[in-house]
Amino acid sequence: MSLKNEILEQPQAIARLLELQADEVVKVADRIRNFNADFVFIAARGTSDNAGLYAKYLWGAFNRLPMALAAPSLFSVYQTPPDIADALVIGISQSGQSPDIVSVMTEGRRQGALTLAITNDPSSPLAAESELVIDLMAGPELSVAATKTYTAQLVAVAMLSAALAEDDDRWDWLRRLPALGSELLTLDETVERAAERYRFMEQCVVLGRGFNYATAFEWAIKLKELAYVFADPYSPADFQHGPVALAHQGFPVLAVVPRGKVSDNLMQLLNHLVDELKVELLAVSNEPAALGLSDTPIPLPEHIPEWLSPIPAIISAQLFCYHLTRAKGYDTEQPRGLTKVTLTDLITKVLL
Repeated sequence: MSLKNEILEQPQAIARLLELQADEVVKVADRIRNFNADFVFIAARGTSDNAGLYAKYLWGAFNRLPMALAAPSLFSVYQTPPDIADALVIGISQSGQSPDIVSVMTEGRRQGALTLAITNDPSSPLAAESELVIDLMAGPELSVAATKTYTAQLVAVAMLSAALAEDDDRWDWLRRLPALGSELLTLDETVERAAERYRFMEQCVVLGRGFNYATAFEWAIKLKELAYVFADPYSPADFQHGPVALAHQGFPVLAVVPRGKVSDNLMQLLNHLVDELKVELLAVSNEPAALGLSDTPIPLPEHIPEWLSPIPAIISAQLFCYHLTRAKGYDTEQPRGLTKVTLTDLITKVLL
């Protein structure tokens, strides 16, 4: 199966996850409530780390959970793990194979923490070391660049948030995702034409804030691993603390601008970048002002809530990266120097 096919398969993968794992997610939420953890401790690498970043914002905002992202080397290399006995320890991994992520789960269980694996392989070492497992149900993902497993991770994170809050309205929005994903994929030719404009791009910044801070990081990873673009992700706040000096006439700025609490802040910065510094702006947005300001506008679904927007936003970004890679004449199936599974432990590396 090609990368393009796996991108196009995402609405079906999301629908399968919602249909087959909703009851299990509710059971997991019940166990988490009964455990009453003091905080959530997430271990992940690469793309999966960006899903953890989404969880940091979503579970913090809607479930009021204190969140921490693990430093796995403290467990695998330095062997000086912190005290996580009262934590909900979560490992997020497409493959479930990375030894240093597994080592976090092993130590969590040893200390008496509640452990949960979110993985596409329920028979993996990560799942075996976890008391609870959410199976992503994405099916085999053969392309090196993770697409459907990443969106499945985001959906699983959102499902667990809705289940913990017992929020029927957010469950209803989640059930609309397959249709919204299919709607987005109709923009394939539009995104292909947009990508052609950027075929000579060698560097850029990617901006996203709040729930879409994770989207900025994931979009940047895809630009690096597929199109070999040096893409640096920032929140608008961090970008203004020094890196804005990079901006000049024609400099590419890619931004995710969903309608919501972060849009006014993002628009202030984007207006400055376009009007005064004359950057080249590509915006993925459902804000008319952002789309109108953009040299290359890519629309998001009109009424999608901000908390759910990272899922359609990253599908648009994946399409852009796929078409940009082809426009540059590179191989979308065999990015140089990468394999599907990269094992991160001591000096060995694994792509998650």
